[in-house]
Amino acid sequence: MLVRMSRNSFVFLLVLLALPAAVRAGTVTPLADGWRLQSACELQAGGDAIAVAGFPVEGWLKTSVPSTVLAAQVADGVFPDPYFGDNLRKIPGTDYPIGHNFSNLPMPADSPYRCGWWYRDAFTAPAASAQDKRFWLHFGGINYRADIWLNGHKVADSDTIAGAYRTYDLDVTEFLKPGKDNVLAVDAFAPTEKDLGINWVDWNPAPPDKDMGLIGPVELVATGAVTLRSPMVVTHFLNGDLSTAYLTVYAELHNASDSAVKGIVSGSAAGAHFEQPVELAAHGDRSIVFTPEQFPVLRIQNPRLWWPYQMGQPHLERLTMSFAEDGAKSQPSDEQSVEFGVREITSELTANGSRLFRINGKRILIRGGGWAQDMLLRTDANRLREQFKMIRDMHLNTLRLEGKLDTNEFFNLADRNGILVMLGWCCCDHWERWSTWTPQDLTIATASLRAQMLRLRYHPSLLVWLNGSDNPPPPDVERAYLNIEAETHWPNPILSSATERATTVSGETGVKMTGPYDYVEPSYWYVDKRFGGAYAYNTETSPGPAIPSLASRKKFLSDPAAWPPGPDWSLHNGGGEFTNLKVFDAAMDDIYTTPDNAADYTRMAQTMEYDSERAMFEAYSKNKYDSTGVIQWMLNNAWPSMIWHLYDYYLDAGGGYFGVKKACEPLHIQYSYDDQSIMVVNSTYQPATGLRAAVEVYNLAWKQLYSSETVINSAADSSQRAFALPEALFADATRIFFIDLTLKDATGALVSHNFYWVPDMLTTFDWEETEYTHTPATRYENLTALTELPPATVAAHAEIEETPQGRQLRLHLQNTSSALAFQLNAAVRTASGDLVAPVFWSDNWIELVPGESATLTALLPENAPDNPEVQMEGWNIPAATITPQAAVAAH
Repeated sequence: MLVRMSRNSFVFLLVLLALPAAVRAGTVTPLADGWRLQSACELQAGGDAIAVAGFPVEGWLKTSVPSTVLAAQVADGVFPDPYFGDNLRKIPGTDYPIGHNFSNLPMPADSPYRCGWWYRDAFTAPAASAQDKRFWLHFGGINYRADIWLNGHKVADSDTIAGAYRTYDLDVTEFLKPGKDNVLAVDAFAPTEKDLGINWVDWNPAPPDKDMGLIGPVELVATGAVTLRSPMVVTHFLNGDLSTAYLTVYAELHNASDSAVKGIVSGSAAGAHFEQPVELAAHGDRSIVFTPEQFPVLRIQNPRLWWPYQMGQPHLERLTMSFAEDGAKSQPSDEQSVEFGVREITSELTANGSRLFRINGKRILIRGGGWAQDMLLRTDANRLREQFKMIRDMHLNTLRLEGKLDTNEFFNLADRNGILVMLGWCCCDHWERWSTWTPQDLTIATASLRAQMLRLRYHPSLLVWLNGSDNPPPPDVERAYLNIEAETHWPNPILSSATERATTVSGETGVKMTGPYDYVEPSYWYVDKRFGGAYAYNTETSPGPAIPSLASRKKFLSDPAAWPPGPDWSLHNGGGEFTNLKVFDAAMDDIYTTPDNAADYTRMAQTMEYDSERAMFEAYSKNKYDSTGVIQWMLNNAWPSMIWHLYDYYLDAGGGYFGVKKACEPLHIQYSYDDQSIMVVNSTYQPATGLRAAVEVYNLAWKQLYSSETVINSAADSSQRAFALPEALFADATRIFFIDLTLKDATGALVSHNFYWVPDMLTTFDWEETEYTHTPATRYENLTALTELPPATVAAHAEIEETPQGRQLRLHLQNTSSALAFQLNAAVRTASGDLVAPVFWSDNWIELVPGESATLTALLPENAPDNPEVQMEGWNIPAATITPQAAVAAH
């Protein structure tokens, strides 16, 4: 939002624009540090006094920005860690019912967050240069309303500043004191239950302040009279020919002066230089466009393309654009420079009605997870980088953002790592209660959309925008959204929602959101043909709970080993229908056994997660492109949780993580629960010839029942049957079959190793009783014999060596017994057993057949202790602690 200030005319709106993370010609002064924070209920003064030098701030909290009010209080020690135990429920204002969606409830009358909260910053503005004619305060996000004051003058009020997803550029030229001390004060107000705020649905609780405050960066920006914002390059290829990229360049101009301005817009992109004259009326706005038809230089020959990392290199180019007034002899009035990718994303409906995406004309099977920011919206650059490494380590290619549209750095990392992002609005609160909307709600919703389109549109990682989540918007709202997307030249596909519901405006979506969200057995993903099974594009689904390790639970539970679990355990379940783990626990009791302690429960839970997560991704891979995508709900958590993650809040990877990593490996061999076939899935975009696939089947006594081997040639991006196990094999009701699969390349090197434990009779599902959470079982499969496996003995030793990537641990294992070592896992811990994370293991939750040896590697985090230990556990091996030795250098 660009807003021009006048002493007589309080505020008027010109156009909603966003400042992307960019290099600028003008001066950008981050206003991040030195802020003070206080409740308005503790003050008698107004903004005309608070935003003046000398106003007393003794007793105010110290904070930096961005920060919500509660995040600032926690950082300043007002409250202990709200993620530990039941500390969150002890914070004033957190008396809403456990498991309820607080965004739909009014702020309690006695809540300290019912008041406004003042953010105050005293800063010295840079001296004005000859080119600096206008000064702007940029707000990257305010939740939800605010009155803004500068040097005793009201800059904007809460009628103008409203909406958690809007960005603002306020023209404060008249009020700023260049080269002198200034005071900025913002009185922020939390969203109500009837606002378009930030919503945590049933993922986790909501903080009592509803994430109120300055949630985006605040910057002082100096420019000339004309600003240039939101530059973007759009790529198109003709008839699938990637040898020539046709680039179209966009930018938004605004003339902040009282007179018309003439000048030149110039720029460069991927080595091409272009310019054109422009005239802007007083206070005028204009979208500037450079097309390859008008500017043949924008027809780039043999371009270096941006690809998702599994398809190629995510190569980035640079776009630089500027505006210079006629006659200007020094710096331009404004300049922006952003990274972009030469790429084109399209989508289509397949013959079976599934939404298929293409990157530069090539099909891609979407395999991803739902992303969550921190519940208090806190940011940590290193933590964010580590999570992108974990995403790639699992071989996933896509993140879904339902609301919570994260920071500029998040999208920059997605671009650089070649990770696709599907994003859009959230469900389950005022955002989808369109029948209750006022005209102001529609104004805020469309303004929010415009701001996010212009903030994000240049990122090559963006796959698709969703105008709704659990429901599509009604026709009038959808048309309003589509108009904004057209006006802002959104370059990527758009869907009306994450569901299969068609609309009269945009038609079929080609996606589904049919669950499940709670535990189902591995065969479900293969045999279901009506709900969440492996067909079409499932925008959110999951086998449910994900139990953190004991070392992680120590960080957020008062008694992490208690059995039955202590009362604070359930606070870390989900909300709504997911406040308990009864579906998961019932399956564990019937399929395996009832646990006697927390250690047994954790061990069986990790194996259940590994087995079903692996099966989910493998089923969708087997069926490509009848299935076109699957999004695991979720990838990560906003706070420590017992459900819906592939790695936990503290970045500890459990069984589910390694099940997904196994399922999505580039060249992969897998077993199919529906037809007993052995499939080879090639997720690379190169053929693999001369592959040798092998299978061995054993019973519980480790007697070989079957073996076979074949040579296959695997086409690029393919799924093909290597062979099928004979039906007669499964007629022998030996209760459990162990299926050991290997895939070697033409040189004999092992490229995939996969191991299954398959019951003689699979779970029978009660399809007619399916709920959105899951499909119940009428009869569970029986894997109880796994709890009675004969003991195995595994010899282990480890060493640590320095590598260019950091310290790497090597764990050498050998099964020295005649029994299978089942679901062996290793974890790096401190000497006192505390968590070390993230650790990047080459593999984990593995099996070792009698006499087999294996070496696992683990890249340690920078904060790992000098002398870590390895804790090794399994279903039928004694727990052991291994002290790594320093690696001996080769001579």
